[in-house]
Amino acid sequence: MNKFSLRTISLILIFLVFLAYCSERDQAKNEREALWPPITPYKSDYLKVSELHEIYYELSGDPNGKPVFVLHGGPGAGTSPYYRQFFNPESYLIVLHDQRGAGKSRPSFEIRENTTQHLVEDIERLRKHLKLGKIILFGGSWGSTLALAYGETYPKNVSAMVLRGIFTATKQEIDHFYGGGVRSFFPETFEKLKQVLGQEPSPEVFLKLVQSEDPVEQQKYSKAWTAYEFKLGSLEISDEFIENFVNSKDNADIVFALALIENYYMANGCFFKEGQLLRDAHKIKDIPIVLVNGRYDMICPPLNAYRLHKRLSNSRLIIVEAAGHWMGAPSIEKALLKAMQEFE
Repeated sequence: MNKFSLRTISLILIFLVFLAYCSERDQAKNEREALWPPITPYKSDYLKVSELHEIYYELSGDPNGKPVFVLHGGPGAGTSPYYRQFFNPESYLIVLHDQRGAGKSRPSFEIRENTTQHLVEDIERLRKHLKLGKIILFGGSWGSTLALAYGETYPKNVSAMVLRGIFTATKQEIDHFYGGGVRSFFPETFEKLKQVLGQEPSPEVFLKLVQSEDPVEQQKYSKAWTAYEFKLGSLEISDEFIENFVNSKDNADIVFALALIENYYMANGCFFKEGQLLRDAHKIKDIPIVLVNGRYDMICPPLNAYRLHKRLSNSRLIIVEAAGHWMGAPSIEKALLKAMQEFE
C-alpha cells in the first residue's frame, strides 16, 4: 500500500511538472516576438470625404474580426504594408487608410481642407462606411496624436488604443523638435540644417521654403527636412542610408509630402488649442490604453507619454530601453505585438 501510494504521488508530481512546462512553453509562444507574415488586402477602395478629397483605404485579415484602425505618422507619411504585420490576421479586421494629401489619397500633397479636425471626421466617416461598431486605434508619433484626437471626440466608438512615440502637439514638443531640445544631442545635425536654411529652423520657415515655385529649391528643402527627421528618429542610422533615401527618385513623393504636410501642421500648432489633448484626456480615461515609448526617443521624448499616462487611469506605460523613435526597432516591435495580442 505504501509503495503504491509513493508511486502514485510520484506520477502526480511528474504530471504537475509536465503541466507547468507546457504552461510556460505556451506562454512563451503566446508572447510573439516576430512580425506576422506579410498579407495582401482583400479589398481596397477610395472614400470621398469632401468635394476636394477622397481617401484611400484597404482591408486585410478577418472580415469578421475585431476592427483595428491603423493611423500613420507624419502627418504626410502614408501607410505601408509593414503595418499589417502587427496584427493576427485570424483575429483582426485590419483597416489602413492614407490621410488627406498623403500616400494614395487624392489629390496628392493637398493642404487645403486639411486639418486635424478633418482627419478625425474622415476616420468617423470610414468607420460608418464600413458599418463598424467600436474600433481599436493603433498609431505612432503623429498617429498617436490623431488617435487621441479621435478618441476625445468619439470616446464611445473606441474599445482600446495602442499608441507609440507619444506626441500631444504642445508648443513645448514642437519647439523641442525644431531644435530647442534635440540640438543638445544632435549639434552637428542641427547646425547642418541651419546652414542649409540660412536661419534658425522653424515650421513657418520650412513651410515657406518647401512651397517654393522653383522645383529645385523645393526638393532641396524637402530633402533637408526629411534627412533631419530620419537622423533624429533612429538610434543607429548611417548618413549614407539617409542620403540614398532622400535622393532616390522612388522616394521623391514621400520626401515632399513629409516636408510639406508635416511643417504645415506644425506651423498651425496641429490645429489644437494649446494643451488641448492633455486637458481633455479625462474623456478617454475609461478606455484601455497601452502607451509605448522608446527611452531615447529624440522626437517624442518619454516625458510626453509619462504626462499622458498620469492623466489616464486605465492606461499602461511601457518605456522600452535601448530604443528611440523608430517603430522598426525590434524591442519596439515586440512591445507593440504583445499589446495587440492582449486585445485579441
